[in-house]
Amino acid sequence: MSTTFPEGYNQVMPYLIINNAAGFFTFMQTVFGATEKMKTMRDEEKIMHAELQVGESTMMYCDATDSFPPQNAGLFIYVADCDAAYERALEQGATSIMAPVDQEYGRGAGVRDAFGNTWWITSAL
Repeated sequence: MSTTFPEGYNQVMPYLIINNAAGFFTFMQTVFGATEKMKTMRDEEKIMHAELQVGESTMMYCDATDSFPPQNAGLFIYVADCDAAYERALEQGATSIMAPVDQEYGRGAGVRDAFGNTWWITSAL
């Protein structure tokens, strides 16, 4: 089956509905080097739809509303330096699930961000 999707996007992308979407972008920018692709505001404070880029991956997110309550995710991300990303995440308010440790697939760690998402941060060995 052939599937067509816009250039610069992935065939499958996470879409997070979260509280404090602006804070989430700051977390993503600081911890993983994300850049903003686009943002549409619902009003002066709430994000209706936003997209960010991390490496070659696109992620979509928005502020939760009464009609669309928070829907958090478990996410796996490859980074150049697991230990450094883990420390940045903790500095940005994440809590540790698992400190960095060598695994057979790479050096991995786990955190829960302040927005309710679980991140499995991994550097390939």
